[in-house]
Amino acid sequence: MANIKFEIIESIGVLSESGKGWRKELNLISWNDRDPKYDLREWSENHEKMGKGITLSKEEVASLKSLINNID
Repeated sequence: MANIKFEIIESIGVLSESGKGWRKELNLISWNDRDPKYDLREWSENHEKMGKGITLSKEEVASLKSLINNID
């Protein structure tokens, strides 16, 4: 499996933390030297290991924010 290069440009926040120390985080990340995208996934304490996640463009984050704001 090929190595994935990433750089956390901005740590936006932590949504939760598991009993094992993994944290679900929202970050702005550049993957393989590409333009940064918003990224939501679980990370180990030192950001050496990661779980499955999703990446979102700025426009997708704005749409998600609008959808969340409409939840009662």
